[in-house]
Amino acid sequence: MVKSRELPEKWQSSQKAMKAVQVAFDMDEKIQYKIRKAALDNNLSPSEQIRDILGLTINKRPKRPRLTVSLNNQDYIELAGKYGLQPEQQLEIKKLVIEDLVRFSN
Repeated sequence: MVKSRELPEKWQSSQKAMKAVQVAFDMDEKIQYKIRKAALDNNLSPSEQIRDILGLTINKRPKRPRLTVSLNNQDYIELAGKYGLQPEQQLEIKKLVIEDLVRFSN
């Protein structure tokens, strides 16, 4: 029987992460840019770059390279109009967005 104060075994490995506290820093845009650029150059997240600057341990596991953007219903309506699709065709819209981003990078 599990005591009420004990975490289930499957959650125990997450206990350290649950105790972590996120700290936000308000800094000059130039400083933020330099940290973000260094993170990009070092294939790190900005958070990992800050940990590296501070001499803390960082997660060296390779990250899945992906970009994210939040799209709301209005965004899908606008993109559907741009691509000649219906807003409900979200998968097709996503494919065309990827094509636009690839064209931008070239």
